[in-house]
Amino acid sequence: MSGINDFSFKMGTVNGTGSASANGLLMQAIFRMGIPVTGKNIFPSNIQGLPTWYEIRVSKDGYTARPSEVDLVVALNPATYAKDVATVRPGGYLVYDSSWPLEPDLVREGITILGIPFGKMCVENFQGDRDRTLLRNIVYAGSLAALLNIDMDVVSGMLAEKYGKKPKLLDSNHKAIRLGYDYAKANFACPLPFHLEKMDATGDSILIDGNTACALGAVYAGATVGAWYPITPATALMEQFKAFCEKFRVDPETGAHNFAILQAEDELSAAGIIIGAGWAGARAFTNTSGPGISLMQEFIGLAYYTDIPAVFFDIQRCGPATGMPTRTQQADLMSLAYASHGDTKHLILFPANPGEAFELSVQSFDIAERFQTPVFVATDLDIGMNDWMVKRFTWDEHYRPDRGKVLDAAALEKVQKFSRYLDVDGDGIAARTLPGVGGKGAYFVRGSGHDKHAAYTEDSDAYQELVDRLKRKFAYAATVMPKPVYTLQEGAEIGLVTIGGCDAAVREAADKLRAQGIMVDIMRIRAFPFGAEVKDFFDRHERNFVIEQNRDAQLRSLLAIELGIPRDAMHSILDYGGMPLTAKVVVDAVQAHVSSPAKVTA
Repeated sequence: MSGINDFSFKMGTVNGTGSASANGLLMQAIFRMGIPVTGKNIFPSNIQGLPTWYEIRVSKDGYTARPSEVDLVVALNPATYAKDVATVRPGGYLVYDSSWPLEPDLVREGITILGIPFGKMCVENFQGDRDRTLLRNIVYAGSLAALLNIDMDVVSGMLAEKYGKKPKLLDSNHKAIRLGYDYAKANFACPLPFHLEKMDATGDSILIDGNTACALGAVYAGATVGAWYPITPATALMEQFKAFCEKFRVDPETGAHNFAILQAEDELSAAGIIIGAGWAGARAFTNTSGPGISLMQEFIGLAYYTDIPAVFFDIQRCGPATGMPTRTQQADLMSLAYASHGDTKHLILFPANPGEAFELSVQSFDIAERFQTPVFVATDLDIGMNDWMVKRFTWDEHYRPDRGKVLDAAALEKVQKFSRYLDVDGDGIAARTLPGVGGKGAYFVRGSGHDKHAAYTEDSDAYQELVDRLKRKFAYAATVMPKPVYTLQEGAEIGLVTIGGCDAAVREAADKLRAQGIMVDIMRIRAFPFGAEVKDFFDRHERNFVIEQNRDAQLRSLLAIELGIPRDAMHSILDYGGMPLTAKVVVDAVQAHVSSPAKVTA
């Protein structure tokens, strides 16, 4: 790192001071210069007053994982000066607000310190405390434009797009940008040794967050019902779905809304709403996080035992209850796989980025209806709330939803007697009917207390027949769920196995390991239940590492439980502090094992 179009920098500010606009401006300007870029927003759960950081990585090679150290820090929060300075690589730079005396915490050998009087310039040029606070961020954006060689024409154009109809705001933002830019130009050697030069590597890409991508996937899949209870980091998904529906699902002639979105009184109610909608034939979903999944358990089990399709988006975060809602993790795997009571197993999809979140969101509704069961789309806060550069979405105009085994009126007429839970084909999936399609297709059912005809029973044999059929359905799903993604290297004896948002760091780590002569293969699992090919991958390698973001190695546990892979044959690489995974964590763990296998425990 640390070269032309290959470096990282971050801004350390205070939550609620308006830095998000400036940070977004910087990242989007870099993107418009044709340079691959990714941003990570590290923010607290309170509304205002605590430390927040925004990290931007520029990578001409397209790496998107969070870096372990940065080349430049803009330190604007005295409370985090020491921490900010510590993250600067040797030979890097630190920019601080020289309106006040240099803090001792900022002094460190081996880095260059640049003082810019952001606060003083704002006091001298703008009126009112609020404007001075907000425009201070735009001033530092201007200084970075000079230091890093960000195209000012691009920046000016973006300001015009945003504030074109608000002349006063446009003028003040232009002035603030120029203040920072001109000061850096006049006082420092610009640009710095690491800086930006225009490329042509973003033309087929977009910047988008995972929540927006999931919402768009739900629209394209034909979802018409959404129910949720607000929770970080999932709320924005339903907000985006609402915005898309208001644009695409309102009859232009009558103004009728061809969708229904309900904020429920709690998570359990939200689950009940979408299950009712799924039973009635609508494509329905809810979005939540781990605490919400916990509160939905009873209804999840009801849908499982009564074969009702529903989609649950779980944007994973740290911990239960209030926990650490603005930190990322992959700690819901076990709770999703076996959610609810009794013998339950569920279908899960694991997108790796917003691009795949869009694709798998569409597929989730087809899978839910094909298998008549709850389906979970498990992303995380990093995927859900951060902007990623991904390939432009493509859409098949010939796509038609897979409604699965649904009997219409004509099909019902050919059936002598409709039995809702009769497995005719041997795949565990029975034909269903939708309300209002004729009296022959009507049925009444309760939880797990029914037989194959949907009749009430507490007979032991009937219950065993029910759960055995559901087990067959689960086994069949394992053969058709999305397959893993592989990156294979000739002669590799080491396998790296991962899921979801860990993918970017694992792929970068694999490149670094190969450059050191350590040949590795990668398998990224995209779905649960696991197909036979997952076990085959483990069998190909002498050593396998399972990389995930939770304390208890939940993915490794699922692999052991479901595929019978010995736990001691899988070495865990775990990172669960709440920050996006870095390549360094993976590289260091594999190197340690290769050099001294006896010291590394499973």
